Amino acid sequence: MRKLLLPISLLYHFVLLLRHKLYDWHILKSTRFDLPVICVGNLSLGGTGKTPHTEYITRLLSSEYRLAILSRGYGRSSKGFRLADNACTAADIGDEPMQYFTKFSNVQVAVDEDRVDGVQKLLGTPTPPQVVILDDAFQHRKIEAGINILLTDYQHLYCEDYLIPTGRLRDIKQAARRAEIIVVSKSPKNISEGEKKQIISKLNANDKQKVYFSYLEYGTLLPLNGKAKETKANQADKALLFTGIAQSEPLVRHLNSCFNKVESIAFGDHHSYTENDLKKVVSRFETMEGKDKIIVTTEKDAARLSKSAYLCPLESLPLFAAPICVRFHEEEKFNEDIQDYVRQNSTNGYVSAPND
Repeated sequence: MRKLLLPISLLYHFVLLLRHKLYDWHILKSTRFDLPVICVGNLSLGGTGKTPHTEYITRLLSSEYRLAILSRGYGRSSKGFRLADNACTAADIGDEPMQYFTKFSNVQVAVDEDRVDGVQKLLGTPTPPQVVILDDAFQHRKIEAGINILLTDYQHLYCEDYLIPTGRLRDIKQAARRAEIIVVSKSPKNISEGEKKQIISKLNANDKQKVYFSYLEYGTLLPLNGKAKETKANQADKALLFTGIAQSEPLVRHLNSCFNKVESIAFGDHHSYTENDLKKVVSRFETMEGKDKIIVTTEKDAARLSKSAYLCPLESLPLFAAPICVRFHEEEKFNEDIQDYVRQNSTNGYVSAPND
């Protein structure tokens, strides 16, 4: 089957290569802004952990700088620029921006298909950002980020993958050369230095690129309704997990280490939940034996379900979200790289804290 799809991948490769060359030759225009702009992206269709890495950088910088996160807002019903506010839902701005807005009260969150237009509009707000993080914009070459952070999944390195439809890549491997930092995400917590060297060799990073390794950490389950607040999740025996993300396997493995039995229902990435979907979850939960059981979903799914009219069937059941974050094996060095870039590229040198 892969051989049959190869001609399509080759044609797609040619189109993407030509597009990149047009930008490299300055025939197509890229815009660069006079403030630190950090791009977090990948070459694949998803599942590399862009959201928790964006949150990591947000936590790193938001206490010192006025920060904005700009996303396309995948799957939203609106068009053009939209600055998140308390009236927004995931349908308005997308699930990931909704998650950012919910978690970071001191950070501007906006969506715009045109990242150049989005940054311009953010700079026109009453309190313009001092640093902008572009979520999933590595392919969006109309804007030139000051630093590009390229993520690649430990289990699916871009150097060992192929363009769609033959493989999982949405951009050519050569595009990785534009990244200043490459992060091998979802790596083992105890990865050896020898394995790191092998992976760095496979990636064939150039002398100007730095390669870091990150891994996932899951926090204490967060109650999402009144019933969950009455339930002690750590005393439950079974868990039903439902997800609408690209890769749920790491979360399934984590829950299997916490509960005696875990069942899961996997919907598609960025799935828009219907009433029937949630009835399916309820029905599956009710058929699970025993009383010491809970329902678990992801923070991203929780953001998508917030303010949903279909949540009623789950209100009487213990529903929890599994918070996730990333950690770096070379945390101090990574932090220093990001902080140094921001300090050196801030218009007036050091930028005072947002609350000053």
